[in-house]
Amino acid sequence: MSARVVTLSDVKQEDIQRWSSGLTEFDRALGGGLVPGGVTLIGGDPGIGKSTLTLQSIAALSESRSALYVSGEESAAQVAARGTRLGLDLTSIKMLAETSLDAILGHIAATQPDVVVIDSIQTMYSEAFSSAPGSVVQVRECAAELTRYAKRSGTAVLLVGHVTKEGAIAGPRVLEHLVDTVIYFEGEPGSNIRIIRALKNRYGAANEIGVFAMLEDGLKGVGNPSALFLARGEQTSPGNIVFAAIEGSRPLLVQVQALVDRTGGNPRRVCTGFDGQRLAMLLAVMNRHLGCQLGGYDVFVNVVGGLRLGEPAADLAIACAVWSSLSGVAVPHDVVVFGELGLGGEVRPVIGSQLRVAEADKLGFSRVIGPPVNKQARDRVEQILLKPIARIESAVEALRER
Repeated sequence: MSARVVTLSDVKQEDIQRWSSGLTEFDRALGGGLVPGGVTLIGGDPGIGKSTLTLQSIAALSESRSALYVSGEESAAQVAARGTRLGLDLTSIKMLAETSLDAILGHIAATQPDVVVIDSIQTMYSEAFSSAPGSVVQVRECAAELTRYAKRSGTAVLLVGHVTKEGAIAGPRVLEHLVDTVIYFEGEPGSNIRIIRALKNRYGAANEIGVFAMLEDGLKGVGNPSALFLARGEQTSPGNIVFAAIEGSRPLLVQVQALVDRTGGNPRRVCTGFDGQRLAMLLAVMNRHLGCQLGGYDVFVNVVGGLRLGEPAADLAIACAVWSSLSGVAVPHDVVVFGELGLGGEVRPVIGSQLRVAEADKLGFSRVIGPPVNKQARDRVEQILLKPIARIESAVEALRER
C-alpha cells in the first residue's frame, strides 16, 4: 500500500511518551527519558562509561519494563560480574551474548522487549553481507535494520558506538543520521567526572548535558555541577577566572585557567576544552586592542573538569584569564565573566544572560562582568550587580577593581 499525502493540521498529535532510564542526568540529556520507538546512539572513548551507563539503565528499566541487554564484546559471566560490582539487582536483567544480527532480531521478535541495548554496534554483523563486523557496510546496515525494527515495534533501542582517534563514532557518518538521538561522553583522562552531551535529539533540545561522577559503584548524577567545576577560595592566583556558561538549558559556572610563559623557541598555543583556532583569534584581538605582545610567549588554556566550551560567550573569560596570567594580576574570587568578543574589541550580547547572572547570584558571587542585557532582563540582573561593559578594555579595567 503506497503512502498518501496528508495535511499536517489534520494529523492527530499526541504527547511524546517517555520512560525514565532511572538516571536523572541521563534523562535530562535525552530530553526527559527514552522514547518508545526511538533509537539512541551513545558514543565515547573506551573505558569512559558507556557500558556502565547502559547496564545501570537496563537494571532500572527492568523493574517496570521488559528489557534486553545484548553484548557482542562480553560474555554473560563478565556482564554479571560488572553488575555485581555496581551493586545492581541482577534478578530482572535479561542478557544475550550474540553478534549475529539475524539471531538477535529473531530473539527480539520472539520476546518483544520494551527496551534493547546493543553493545556495541561495531561488533554486529548481518549474514546478508560478506564484509567483516565493524566495516562500513555492516555498521550501516545493522543500524538501519535495528532502526526499522524500533519504528515498527515501538521498542526503544540504545546503540553503543566506539569512537575513532579523532573523536568521531567509528563507522559511516550516516549512522548518526539514521538514529533519533546522539549522545557523546566527554571526560579528561584521570578525572572521575563524566559529561554526556546530546549532539542531536529529535525529541528534545540538542546540546543538553548530564553530569556524572564515576565511582566504584558506577555513575552517580551530579545535581549541582557548578560546585564540581569550581575551586572556591579567598585566595586566587593569576590566570584563574570563573565563566558563566549555558549548556543546553542549564547554566553552569566553570573555572577557566590560563598560563602565559616565555618560550625559548616557537610559541605554543595549547588548549584543553576550548577551540585552538578561536584562541588564536582572541590573542590577535588582545594584541590589537590591549597591546598584549604574546609572540614570545607560550599560552596554555584549560577548562577545569573536562568540560568542552563551544559557545562564543566564553571569549571574554578566556581573554581575561590570559590577560591575568600575562599581567600577574589575580582576578578577585567573587567575580564571574562572560561575553562574546568581536574582532574590533567590542563585547557582544549573548543568549541566556539572565540565567548566567542568576546562577552566579545563587552560588554567592557578588560581581558579574559581561555585555549589556536587553531591557526585559535589565531590572533583574542589575539587582545582582552585573557590571555591563562594551569593550575588552573596559573588562580589564573592571577586573583591576577590588
